[in-house]
Amino acid sequence: MQEIRIPALYPVRQALPKGEPVDIEQTLEAEWARLGMAAQVAGKRIALGFGSRGIASIDVIARKLVALVKQSGGEPFIVPAMGSHGGATPAGQIEVLAGLGISEERTGCPIRATMQVVNTGMTSCGVPAYLDKNVAQADGLIISNRTKVHTDFHGPHESGLMKMLAIGLGKETGASAIHSHGTVGLRDYIPIIAKHLLRHSNFLAGFGVVEDGYHQVAQLQGFGADTVVEGDQRLLQRSRELMPSLPVEDIDVLIIDEMGKDISGAGMDTNIIGRWMVEGEPEPESPRIKRIAILDLTPASHGNATTYGLADFMSRKLFDKIDFPITMKNMFTSGSLKRCRMPLMFETDEETIKAALYDAFRIDPAQAAAARVVRIKNTLALEQLWVSASVAAELNGNGHNGSIQVGAHAADLEFAAGMLV
Repeated sequence: MQEIRIPALYPVRQALPKGEPVDIEQTLEAEWARLGMAAQVAGKRIALGFGSRGIASIDVIARKLVALVKQSGGEPFIVPAMGSHGGATPAGQIEVLAGLGISEERTGCPIRATMQVVNTGMTSCGVPAYLDKNVAQADGLIISNRTKVHTDFHGPHESGLMKMLAIGLGKETGASAIHSHGTVGLRDYIPIIAKHLLRHSNFLAGFGVVEDGYHQVAQLQGFGADTVVEGDQRLLQRSRELMPSLPVEDIDVLIIDEMGKDISGAGMDTNIIGRWMVEGEPEPESPRIKRIAILDLTPASHGNATTYGLADFMSRKLFDKIDFPITMKNMFTSGSLKRCRMPLMFETDEETIKAALYDAFRIDPAQAAAARVVRIKNTLALEQLWVSASVAAELNGNGHNGSIQVGAHAADLEFAAGMLV
């Protein structure tokens, strides 16, 4: 592969779907008042559920909800609502929350983590509805989650408040029960189980977040038990409208600097890279990417490299950061085992990228010089990226009315001891 030359890349800046700015604290105060929450929490022990995603301003949301419960005369405590994440241990889940800025010290509120659940009864789909034991013993439940397009399936409810109820607060037991039914469990059973829990739990409210293409809060709204089902669907549609994408559909090699659980539940957003690798689900029609090279794992992932198998090539830098027991626990619970097949690993970033180029053009390696290459930081940060000359020519010729700006000069990737600088 020494004869492979990585094409020089042009810097590109693209305008992403953007929402109106949201004042987090003022919006929460207004929604709290609109829902009449003060009277509902006064004198009660209130469980506040938060998940494992790197949601914009989730630490601010957590602190404000804790403050609102206290101001209203309630006694709040936080529970991890993240299924089997954090290695399916209480300590691991507390560590995940801390990585998101949610800790006892920062929120002024105790965190009570357990993997024990209560069976609230059999649902009409034949799957029991489980609920975190600490939540079941509380007087009221309030959750907050980002609503977005899911990375495993599409349906009326995807990632959001309903999923947090059914899977996040079901802990490993509930998550495994649903995931054991594959896509049917996720798409069809989550709404049934979540609706059961709305009737058979102390649910008070859910605060849904929608982000725009810049990973900023574009909508924040509260829902009671009687409006959360419709509200979750409405926020999902808004999320679809604001979802960013790569600027081209045909790519020979996609270089992703980092993956992580704080970026996407799948580490890499499958809707961005056009790969699902889920049993029984057809692959997306676009984008069409021949090879994916992934180079690193974010610190906030705590070693969880779930779905690294979506890539074809990986660097040792990433491999050495993987906590395999935690990753395998998450993958085995999800049931999407095709996604944890090991990509080919190379010692350096440079070797990893060259291997991807060579494999995409192994019939005629000389053609790699004109390869359609795109490099991104991660699947959440798509405003600034880098593209090879063939992609730059397409972008320059498509007349994007200024929404995409291609730099005038290309530059070679810089490496130090084989690692990207």
